[in-house]
Formats: sequence, C-alpha cells, structure tokens
Amino acid sequence: MKTTVALAGLALLAGLAVVFLGLFNTSARNGHLPLVAPVLHTTFRNSVELRAPPPSEVPELDEARAALGARHYDTACKICHGAPGQPRSATIRAMVPQPPPIAEAVSDWAPNELGWIVREGVKMSGMPGWPSTRDDEVWALVAFLTRVPGMAAEDYARLTAPPPVEGPEGVTYCAGCHGAEGVSGNPHIPRLDILSADYIALSLRSYAEGERQSGIMAQAVSLVPEQALADYVAHFAASPAGEAPEAPADPGGGLVERGRALALATDTSRKVPACSACHGPSREARSDAPRLAGQYAPYLDRQLRLWRNGLRGGGPRANIMREAAARLTDEDIAALAAFYASSGDQTAQ
Repeated sequence: MKTTVALAGLALLAGLAVVFLGLFNTSARNGHLPLVAPVLHTTFRNSVELRAPPPSEVPELDEARAALGARHYDTACKICHGAPGQPRSATIRAMVPQPPPIAEAVSDWAPNELGWIVREGVKMSGMPGWPSTRDDEVWALVAFLTRVPGMAAEDYARLTAPPPVEGPEGVTYCAGCHGAEGVSGNPHIPRLDILSADYIALSLRSYAEGERQSGIMAQAVSLVPEQALADYVAHFAASPAGEAPEAPADPGGGLVERGRALALATDTSRKVPACSACHGPSREARSDAPRLAGQYAPYLDRQLRLWRNGLRGGGPRANIMREAAARLTDEDIAALAAFYASSGDQTAQ
C-alpha cells in the first residue's frame, strides 16, 4: 500500500514538473513522440465509429446538397485541405499534424461518420466543430465530400464558380449560392427575389449576431464587409420575382389543401395561428416577415422543423413562430411547405 501511494506521489510530482517547469516541448516542429501519432489516430477512428449516427439517419446526399456544400467548403475548408486541382499551401503542409489533402482525408469514411466528424471537429488537430447548434447543414458538406475522390479540377471549378453579376462590388460572393438575381434553382437555398429588403437585412443581422443559427451563413456573413451589406440587400430586394419553382408532387391535391387550411386557419379545430397573417400569400404580408409563396418546399420544411425544435431564432416575433411551430406535426409541416411552394404569386382565396 505504501509503495502504491509513493508511486502515485512520484507520478503526481513528475506531472507537475512537466506542467510548471516547461519540461514538455510544445514545439510544432518536433511533432509527437514515436508511437503517439498512431495511438491518437486509432483512438480517433474508434471514437468516430462509436459515436457516429446510424446510416439510416443520413438524408439523401443529392446533387443540390453537394452544390451547397461545395461552396461552403471553398471558403471554410479549402485553406487547410486544398481542393481538386488546388494543393495546400506550404504553411499548411508545415503543420503538425498535417491536414491531409481532402481526397485522402475522406476516402476511408462512410457518410454517417463524415457527418459526425464535420459536426464535432477533431481535438488536437486544428479542425473545428460545426459553427452552429444546427446539425442538419453538415449533410450538405458531406454530400460534397462523398464526391471528392476522383473529382477533376474542372468539376470543382464548375461547382464553386459564381455566376456573372451586374451589381455592387462583392455581390458576386452572395450570388455564388443565391444566384445573380436571388434565385439559385437549388431547393436547399432560399429564394431572395420574393423577400423584402427589411427581411433580408433582418436575417443578415440575425446571422451576424448569432441570433439565427446557420454554420453556412455564419461563415458567409463573416466574409462580407459590414458597410457593404446595405448594397447587397438593395440588389437582391430589387430583383424582379421570378417564376415559382415546380411544386412538389401531390396526387389528388390533398397535401396542398391541408396546407391551405392550416395557412388560412380555416380549420377551427386546430389551435394554429393563421400563417397568412404575416406571410401571405396575399401581398399585405408584413415587410419584416418572409413572403413564402413560391419558396422552395424543402427549404420551408427544414425551417419549420428548426422552429419546432427550438433551433431557429432571429427577429422580434421569434417567440410567436416557436410557439406556432411547436403545434405542428411532420404532416402539417409537409402540407404547409407544399401549399406555399405551389401558391406562387396567387392571392389567398
């Protein structure tokens, strides 16, 4: 017993000496001691395999998600991992441990495991966790990462190149995701052409101040000069409203009609406030609330789920939205998304 206590005391003294006398060399030039790196990597792999969500929780990793993920990767991740046709810089290659080229980094992981890594980050490696409490967005990046092995440089350039834009200097950056006139054609990215200047400005402030959660938009607003935001808002708010997207399939029209009843609160048995009071589709909708008529159904579906789960905020009436969404079922949300996506510029009847 005495021997055990003595050994524990010596170990404690040795640890204190390492910490307070600076005996441990923290130089990044020297790297880890022999065997430390493989031990850490094995620990990392086993940790990911233990904690990653089941494959059944991975959503469809479609091309639209991959396009959104590619643009986020281009500004947030490329600096460390490079990109197809774009090698890492000498400074990044001097890091210990060295961030691997992206094709190498993702080659040995399943999509559910990549989702966990992107969301949680990696300790002692310099890789941060996702910059938002939301975790649905990570799948856009995963959709892109699953396509990286074998991706040609020209394919990457096509995915990340912004469209030509006539407008304020720098608005090209926003157009990379939202399109030159505020319409990307990507159902995971909201249309801006149907939103008012007041609402776009409110959204950008909410993202910048962390009141509205989005890792993708938090990154985006951090790269836009604050003094230029007003010009960007004016550009997209002035864009003429384009055609409504193709409505989701609704055999028999039952889903849209259910959404209409909810939006207009014609079903008095449901204690859900009328969405139309703030969001239209009449043109009397509030200027600081988003017009929803003609918005993409997948985007609307996701936003309503975020409100319901307490992960969406921003704006003076956020508490009202959270309360209203808390009363919605999955079927209600699908119906509202279908109704507004199909209503275009129609006035509520």
